[in-house]
Amino acid sequence: MSLGTDPLDALEIPDGTTVEEHDLVTDGDVIVGGQSTVEFGVRGRNLVAGERVRFGGDIEAEGDCRLDMWCDVAGNVLVGDDAYLGERVHVGGQLMVSGDLDIGDDVEIDEGFEANGWIVIRNPVPTLVFYFIVLSQLLRVGEQGAAEEIADALSGDAPEDPLVIPRGSEVSDDSWQVSTPARIGDDCRLHGNVRATEIDVGADNNVFGSLRARGDVTVGEGTRIHGDVTTRGGAVRLDPDVRVLGDVSCNDLELHEDAVVDGSIRSRGEMRIVRAEASREVE
Repeated sequence: MSLGTDPLDALEIPDGTTVEEHDLVTDGDVIVGGQSTVEFGVRGRNLVAGERVRFGGDIEAEGDCRLDMWCDVAGNVLVGDDAYLGERVHVGGQLMVSGDLDIGDDVEIDEGFEANGWIVIRNPVPTLVFYFIVLSQLLRVGEQGAAEEIADALSGDAPEDPLVIPRGSEVSDDSWQVSTPARIGDDCRLHGNVRATEIDVGADNNVFGSLRARGDVTVGEGTRIHGDVTTRGGAVRLDPDVRVLGDVSCNDLELHEDAVVDGSIRSRGEMRIVRAEASREVE
């Protein structure tokens, strides 16, 4: 991938992500863009959050946790390795760090903190500046391969893709609202209506909410949508064994014969039914 690619240009939900009792759970890393609101608690490997991100529950990071300035966490922060907290971060519960703690000025931790390693009180470098410095230094010394690995990890091209929430997003039990495209992997179980410019849903998912986009919407094989599928100006494609427990509204519709729509279908343009034998189609 190009080092110029913006790693926060889409909502990326990797395979196997679930919402469990108001916690957002993933096996990989979590990257949250600045000025976002995540009403869930978050459990993952490493967590990176930009400035002014608000979390509505606990944070549990198996590896490192980095919170930029003015972040607010309603619950506890439990970190398996090192933690980096920028100035004026607020933690509503306890902060427990198994490794080192790098902490900025005016940080508030309501129920105290504990760190097993070094504790340094200063202002850590903001996260995006930190990554820029690292990438710039690697490129300066000719470590193109290492720089590409870091950029790939941030952009979702790594073998284990991170969960990426773009800047300015709002994520809750009610809705996942972003101003970018949204891509959902396979075998996910999510709560909330998904609102994005375009939506691509993988296979064998359960989405307890509706899908609404300005552009195209694709729903992969075996996925169940507990709500409507709506696009303002794009097309909808429903793959085999998809079930929509609501209405479908779009310009053009590609509907596999094994897909089921419980509600009404409104297609302003072309509607095509795709049969199991690709050579036979009904228009």
